[in-house]
Amino acid sequence: MVHGVLLSGSEVDVMVHGLVSYNFFGHEVWLTTTHVSLLLVVLVLCGFSIAAGRAMKKGTEVPGGFQNVVELIVEMLDGMVNSTMGKNAVKFYNYVGTVFIFILFSNISGLLGLRPPTADYGVTLPLGVLTFILIHYNQFKYQKPKAIWADMCSPLPPWLPIWLPINIISEIAVPISLSLRLFANVLSGTIMMALIYGLLGIIATAWPAALHVYFDLFSGAIQTYVFCMLTMTYINNAIGDEA
Repeated sequence: MVHGVLLSGSEVDVMVHGLVSYNFFGHEVWLTTTHVSLLLVVLVLCGFSIAAGRAMKKGTEVPGGFQNVVELIVEMLDGMVNSTMGKNAVKFYNYVGTVFIFILFSNISGLLGLRPPTADYGVTLPLGVLTFILIHYNQFKYQKPKAIWADMCSPLPPWLPIWLPINIISEIAVPISLSLRLFANVLSGTIMMALIYGLLGIIATAWPAALHVYFDLFSGAIQTYVFCMLTMTYINNAIGDEA
């Protein structure tokens, strides 16, 4: 296995594979490579969170070492949320920060030989659906029904809801577009690296590292930023000026 992708001779396999199956109420359920990668990512992040919590409890006024790293990460994430969401930022520091770190580490996990969990649509779709739920929860929480109806009928007057079906479709498309964008970009990088290793074989030693920097680090960070930026923008628009 190279870059989380099975290589057999000249054939390149980028599919999700079942590792262990078990019976669950009469249905055959598989433990796949995605589950293993996802579990490892979650365990690493949980370990980092526990270590960060202990470091902050014992923190000093002048940070140093690991405490300095933790504070830098928190300040950068909070600054990103502040610059996009303004007065609404404080409500979403934890959510956006958690999603950002999870997606980023999932995207760059290919550097560790894993198949990135975000290269599986079964991982990115729930993230998109979660954003979709937050959007409309905050929309109904902070906006009046009359304003929501007027927005769904836009650009025509509320008493002429011709555009209502189209606007409903555009709302449903939000989680699909968010999840597909992330999934497709990560999967394409995984496939490209798999093809390079599959075609070049043993001569692909050190120089593909530059491509890993692009596909895993740079592209992974960009896609993480895009997902979180769109999430914050959609939620901010749903809240409107009523908060």
